[in-house]
Amino acid sequence: MIKHIVRIVAALSLFGLTSACVYRINIQQGNYLNQAAVNQVKAGMTMSQVRYLLGTPLVADIFDKSRWDYVYYLKRGYNRHVDERRVTVFFNGDKVVKIDKPSDALAAAQEKTLAGVKNGRVY
Repeated sequence: MIKHIVRIVAALSLFGLTSACVYRINIQQGNYLNQAAVNQVKAGMTMSQVRYLLGTPLVADIFDKSRWDYVYYLKRGYNRHVDERRVTVFFNGDKVVKIDKPSDALAAAQEKTLAGVKNGRVY
């Protein structure tokens, strides 16, 4: 009877140790935007100038060409923290009329986190 209990405890502890070794990858999706490039977008710029600075938008509505959405998503593997960042550019005709972007403090914190992920230090 004691041998069975020892085997069960050994099997459970072996299972517990091996299940903690699962590697979870970081998941990055969308357009990563440098805050310096986002800050250069000003009212009155053309669509081609915005595309040159920020790239092609992740979400461009085919029914409403006056709005471009740049979305960035980063889910870190082990702590499962999610960083989301959204920049929306509104146009009137071919000219920028408004830009919604995160604050400089939030963008700086996210860029610091991403630099750590790229260097392999943040999991």
